[in-house]
Amino acid sequence: MGRLFGTDGVRGVANADLTAEMALGLSVAAAHVLAEAGTFAGHRPKAVVGRDPRASGEFLEAAMVAGLASAGVDVLRVGVLPTPAVAFLTGALGADLGVMLSASHNAMPDNGIKFFARGGHKLADELEDRIEAVYESHRHGEPWERPTGSGVGRVRSYDEGAEQYIAHLLSVLPNRLDGLKIVLDEAHGAAAGVSPEAFRRAGAEIVTIGAEPDGLNINDGCGSTHLGKLKAAVIEHGAAFGVAHDGDADRCLAVDHTGDEVDGDQILAVLALAMRERGVLRSDTVVATVMSNLGFKLALEREGLRLVQTAVGDRYVLEEMKEHDYALGGEQSGHVIILDHATTGDGTLTGLLLAARVAQTGRSLRELAGVMERLPQVLINVPDVDKSRVKTSGDLAAAVAEAERELGETGRVLLRPSGTEPLVRVMVEAADIEQARSVAGRLADAVKSALG
Repeated sequence: MGRLFGTDGVRGVANADLTAEMALGLSVAAAHVLAEAGTFAGHRPKAVVGRDPRASGEFLEAAMVAGLASAGVDVLRVGVLPTPAVAFLTGALGADLGVMLSASHNAMPDNGIKFFARGGHKLADELEDRIEAVYESHRHGEPWERPTGSGVGRVRSYDEGAEQYIAHLLSVLPNRLDGLKIVLDEAHGAAAGVSPEAFRRAGAEIVTIGAEPDGLNINDGCGSTHLGKLKAAVIEHGAAFGVAHDGDADRCLAVDHTGDEVDGDQILAVLALAMRERGVLRSDTVVATVMSNLGFKLALEREGLRLVQTAVGDRYVLEEMKEHDYALGGEQSGHVIILDHATTGDGTLTGLLLAARVAQTGRSLRELAGVMERLPQVLINVPDVDKSRVKTSGDLAAAVAEAERELGETGRVLLRPSGTEPLVRVMVEAADIEQARSVAGRLADAVKSALG
């Protein structure tokens, strides 16, 4: 798997890349690293462990819990809950460590491990690096001091976690959802229980699909990566709109009453205006990545709001938000972070706040999302090129400059080396789809010529 920790924890095919032995070893290493960092000083350490419904999560959870307890950490097993719920409970229960077992929107055979620090925040990169180093040293035979007797960790189920998380979500809502019929697609994932219950208690009439997880069907043709069933259900039931989560429910995409998709950019735009109206959009600023549609930036400018853009990945959005105390950020893919109420993307919270805005204004989601116009976007992957020279090639820089002159203020060019493959992604936005295709095609040819 190369370096174990990626941008979103450790992830791979369960029982092939990500084994029970690895889960146990990483849990022991995490306990040791946090102890060395002083996290456990003066008290008995405590961890919260949750998972999504994947079948492999059952044995990985057992291995993770065993490792933590063998290293002297008391464990609260919260069971199947969304990633943001585990992050919330890590903070709410005063735990020293949170662990979520999930591969998010990936197919069922995959699984993953994500660690949270105290307060439910992402573990610092340097601690992840140290955990990986300690894991490798143990794996190659370096002994470690094992507690005995009363020093071993105790394990118990914490069944109140779901109720605590739902109560937290409802406490955040600015108004009730009475009178709204909403279709929820739970991706047969971690939010299949808590999300519909939260919407019901908030007053909405709910139709659920993808809410019968069996350990094998997570993300299978449903959820935020497959919106077809949600679009059909919204129209069939005459719903006001629909909400789709992914397997661990840290994402939210929506579908309006006509079946049209409402993406993360549009959701951010709607929430930004709602938050400004309530006086909680600090610095009148929204954080998003460079992949956000140009139409999003133009809409915010028109509304007198500022957009700060980061590299692709919700971790970079979160880092920028925390550093400058911004309240709202996210990605086009539906990761939306409302930092006053969550330390990670929270699909259920996002959906509830979107519904609250519809209920409060009396306007349709389609009308609210119309605050921004998505400009046509063309993406071309150019394979088998030297991606390391994207920023140093003079010929390529000249081609990009020419494209930007042609597009002017109503278009945008982005060249991005893939992080995992030998290819360069060419993205072009323009007011006209034919112009976007033409410019993207020419730039793709320039990439091949300059870097091939």
